[in-house]
Amino acid sequence: MSFNEIKPQIDRIWDVFWTGGISNPMEVIEQITYLLFIRRLDEIETLEEAKANRLKQKFEGALFPKDKQKLRWSQFRNLAAGEMYKVIADEIFPFIRTLSNGDYAVHMRDARFTLPPEKAGLLTKVVEMIDKVPMKDRDTKGDLYEYLLSKLTTSGQNGQFRTPRHIIKMMVELVAPTPEDTICDPACGTGGFLVAAAEYLEERNPEIFQNAGLRERFRGDMFHGFDFDSTMLRIATMNLLLHGIEDPVIRNQDSLSEDAMANAGKYTVVLANPPFTGSLDLDSTSKKLQQVVKTKKTELLFLALFLEYLKPGGRAAVIVPEGVLFGSSKAHRAIRQTLVEDHQLQAVISMPSGVFKPYAGVSTAVLVFTKTGAGGTDKVWFYQMEADGFSLDDKRTELTQSHENNNIPDILARWNNMSGELSRTPKDQSFWVKKEELAGNHYDLSPSRYRQIPPQKFHLDPPGKILENLGELESQIQAEFSKLRELTKWLDKE
Repeated sequence: MSFNEIKPQIDRIWDVFWTGGISNPMEVIEQITYLLFIRRLDEIETLEEAKANRLKQKFEGALFPKDKQKLRWSQFRNLAAGEMYKVIADEIFPFIRTLSNGDYAVHMRDARFTLPPEKAGLLTKVVEMIDKVPMKDRDTKGDLYEYLLSKLTTSGQNGQFRTPRHIIKMMVELVAPTPEDTICDPACGTGGFLVAAAEYLEERNPEIFQNAGLRERFRGDMFHGFDFDSTMLRIATMNLLLHGIEDPVIRNQDSLSEDAMANAGKYTVVLANPPFTGSLDLDSTSKKLQQVVKTKKTELLFLALFLEYLKPGGRAAVIVPEGVLFGSSKAHRAIRQTLVEDHQLQAVISMPSGVFKPYAGVSTAVLVFTKTGAGGTDKVWFYQMEADGFSLDDKRTELTQSHENNNIPDILARWNNMSGELSRTPKDQSFWVKKEELAGNHYDLSPSRYRQIPPQKFHLDPPGKILENLGELESQIQAEFSKLRELTKWLDKE
């Protein structure tokens, strides 16, 4: 069954929640996440049971002890509504909070089953519908969960919001991860960057699944994600699990805190879209980060964090608000100077303001850089993205694919053929700017500062024709004015 056939099933599950009065998208996704997790536990148990049977070993239960076998999805899914509700609410949820293996269990410890008892019928419908969704294929599982996450249409109170998947994929291709990399997103949210990196590796490096060591790394500590939102961590772990990453390092952590510096120098790739707003307690913020850039602005501190987290030679593609590119404060200039003078800033890709609608209308850019600690920036590649394949309004409707509607294929084609960029000039959509010119402009990184927009050619009618058109318009105005005057006289009589 293709995902296009499964998609209507997910829509129906969503509709059941909404018609049942559960209308908060985050709550719906969270409750579906729990049920998917419970179903996944039973799948793992079934595999272990089959393995024991093949080896003619006595099966005592892998995840479910002998006295807890009744809590398996395959055991309770056919119960009557009231009985099923009691089993899930009173037994299964307390049970999954006690699981001690892996980050999944850790993030499930504060899982809350929020459906009230009077919604037992709704629960039965949802379990029945989830049970019919084919989930043996890993790609289908991943697509299913990505589709669920696409229904999130609100930003978090700390400025975090879901990054469009096509933008994530572009950023992954810009850093081109390899099986030897250790990949981190210090503000992982739903885990989209880690999932996209895994998909890229699967597609480009099939040897991962032929080499036992690489396969073990891929399933686990190749991927690291941090967030301080426990709901997001649960969603991220399930997202990764359904994409075949069974044991990633997903931790509850304020990445700007002093404790987070324990991860400094551990990663070779950083991919991130950190929160741009939110309150910040300077007392709990890492002193090391404040030494790099003295500020309360989270977007600047995160840039300093990325540099700290990377190993020398490590590379990053990260999203920043447009203000980072040209902000005139001492902190803004300092972090831009650090990127240009102390490391290798490779690219600035400016994106249109509608990319993050309907969450926010903020203008953003992608920065691509390599940590060197010894400079290396001779010139920086700029690209002014004008279209990303979708309308730039709140609807974000997918457009027919062409260069005018979608610059992303062009960005990647030019990025992978930098020799062809040498002849570009600031009149083009992409161009180079030398380090000396950047330094002379306080390290301003906004493309508009350097791009030379060619003058537009306009067709103008001869003066006589223009006057003739104006005369016709004036006549029309006078005619409409006369009609209004007559109407006014009639109203006055009334």
